[in-house]
Amino acid sequence: MNDLNDLTPPHTRGESIFVDDMPEPKCMLHTAVFASSIAHGKIKSLYIQNAEKCEGVIKVLTAKDIPGENQIGRIIQDEELLADGKVVFIGQPIAVVLAETKEQAKQAIDSIIINYEELPAIFDPRVAAKKGSLIAPSRTFTLGDVDSTWSKCATIIKGRADSGGQEHIYLETQGSLALPGERGKIILYSSTQAPTTIQKTVSKILGCDMNAIEVDVKRLGGAFGGKEDQATPWAAFCALGVYHTGRPVKLVLDRKEDMQMTGKRHPYSTDYKLGLDKEGKILAFSAEYYQNSGAAADLSTAILGRTLFHATNAYYIPHVRVTAYPCRTNIVPFTAFRGFGAPQAMFVMECILSQVAEETGIPVEVLQEKNLLKDRDQFPYGMYAENCHARRSFSKVVQDSNFDELKRKIEDFNAKNRFTKKGISIMPICFGISFTSAFLNQAGALVHVYNDGSVNISTGAVEMGQGVNMKIKTIAARTLSIKPERIRIESTNTGRVINTSPTAASTGADLNGKAVEFACEMILERLRDVASEKLGTGGISIEDEIVFLEGNKTELVWEELIWSAYMNRVNLSAQAFYATPSIYYDYEKEKGKPFAYHVFGSAVTEVTVDCLRGTYTIDKVHVVHDAGRSLNYLIDLGQVEGALVQGIGWMTIEELQYDNGKLISDTLATYKVPDLRFAPKIDTTFLEDADNPAAVLQSKGIGEPPFMYGIGAYFALKNAAQAFRKDKEWNYSSPITPEKLLLYLHDME
Repeated sequence: MNDLNDLTPPHTRGESIFVDDMPEPKCMLHTAVFASSIAHGKIKSLYIQNAEKCEGVIKVLTAKDIPGENQIGRIIQDEELLADGKVVFIGQPIAVVLAETKEQAKQAIDSIIINYEELPAIFDPRVAAKKGSLIAPSRTFTLGDVDSTWSKCATIIKGRADSGGQEHIYLETQGSLALPGERGKIILYSSTQAPTTIQKTVSKILGCDMNAIEVDVKRLGGAFGGKEDQATPWAAFCALGVYHTGRPVKLVLDRKEDMQMTGKRHPYSTDYKLGLDKEGKILAFSAEYYQNSGAAADLSTAILGRTLFHATNAYYIPHVRVTAYPCRTNIVPFTAFRGFGAPQAMFVMECILSQVAEETGIPVEVLQEKNLLKDRDQFPYGMYAENCHARRSFSKVVQDSNFDELKRKIEDFNAKNRFTKKGISIMPICFGISFTSAFLNQAGALVHVYNDGSVNISTGAVEMGQGVNMKIKTIAARTLSIKPERIRIESTNTGRVINTSPTAASTGADLNGKAVEFACEMILERLRDVASEKLGTGGISIEDEIVFLEGNKTELVWEELIWSAYMNRVNLSAQAFYATPSIYYDYEKEKGKPFAYHVFGSAVTEVTVDCLRGTYTIDKVHVVHDAGRSLNYLIDLGQVEGALVQGIGWMTIEELQYDNGKLISDTLATYKVPDLRFAPKIDTTFLEDADNPAAVLQSKGIGEPPFMYGIGAYFALKNAAQAFRKDKEWNYSSPITPEKLLLYLHDME
């Protein structure tokens, strides 16, 4: 148990190994990618001969060098690995240079000559929808009878809301290292959330069986969804290089390349209509969401679905009709990002309630509380709310933050200060946990107990800074009742645990942890039999590495028990499988039970705006979060705080700017992200008595839900800005950067 890595974690010593830190094998080739410089056009000619003659260049790969299928689309087969005859976005890979050094590969890129016939390009999702440029057919969720309800509404409001995209800014950029193995096998070390996706896609590209491709992932330096499907092409380029040269191949993007060539959070533009009775109870809601999907599907259709699943956020609305359109444009394909389409939907709903408050005079927090979900309320997709903590978390955050007194003080402050204004908001959330594609809700685990009592665990979960390995270790330690120091978590490897689902959708610990629990219970049952043979029949249990018989402590301890099992030829390994029960969805009826459970919570956000300059501070956020029974308090606290700040960034200072399809905010000098000075003070409370029987050890997924608390910053800033400009109509568009806020405050739009 004297594991140095447990005593002093390698992260704290700067010793954690990522793809770019791995020892480079002899004869390794480096890569550079030649990409499209136009948004849409035909490739008239591609001249690579000069690049092939450059110093150090071994080979230049194009679409004709792909032995299998030139296709990396997962849901829809509409994205080529290397453009063949046509380009559909700036940054689309066309050729890959393999050279002895990275510098030589990049220099050779400049020698490639290409001629295009430019074609008209689309960048606006509304324009795409009008032209019929869709990734897939639209989807509509309905509940009740919207059309017949409008006449019963005392107030009806209509409007539009727009939300921007977001860059992932993971610390570790996209990268992969491919090694040749025996008999055509290729071993890929990849910075990916989805090892099996890479394994399957690369096998398709190379025209080989999946068992010829082994993908290994030790850890990621962040991902946030950006390494689910977006990690695939870079691994495929390396594998293709090994296929053609028989030499190891490495590719690691620099920051600018990564920002220019990878997908981001989807921007949305939405039209909405909502009706209420005179007391402020919502009766009917309709909306049309125009998703900017980019030039290829990637995960857009699944993300669009989750937008519809979360269209009503934490509120019960009896009559709903919401439609979403996945619009194909000529921008880098947008992709998964923390929240997976739900933040865009929740932002729209909060825009609506904000507008209702302005038009009716009913305070927005009164509207929110009046319409919050309760048990047995039905969602538009047919599922009913269970173990609903929406109202409890809302009431507690109001109480803990002393919201009414805070609001009164802010109003007093604003009355006395002309050029500095404060604002406040409440943001309730309801987020479903499970992959909405039911087949993805499965996981396997392999647990070994060595004859010295130490334990090795392999799962499909990818550690990317979210603490899933520590949670899995905790689950195993609690199940076996041993010290966590005895347990080592292995890398995620497609040869040890097969057919893995991506580590995404806040399900990493739920799925893989439950599989580990099952495997540990299988071993534990065998150990009880061994103990019974030594101690006699009766109730055998293990507590803190000591064996108990009928509740009485014995002299038999963990290490001796394991040795006895080994000497008696008892199997000390177990493979287990877990599939989330009772979830299903009928895509024709758009009804079902897509989620194992929901996460609830609420946050109060306080801000201060300098109305002369348009600058602002996010002062404090009070959070009450429903974490079930937390597996690890510090990890869950870190997830809440990190997600919240990332959500605030999306709503405030993070802005993607394009010029005819070319990203111009493509460096950390032009794309602003929250830092320690920008981050607010955060006061987090986990809701008590919120055990969750639908997940492992009564816990709840926590990776994504807290992101949505950041939406509250937008409405707190709106509240402050309107205290300065009561006469001016608000445009519901995010992010609300300081520049945009300044234009609003001083008639500069």
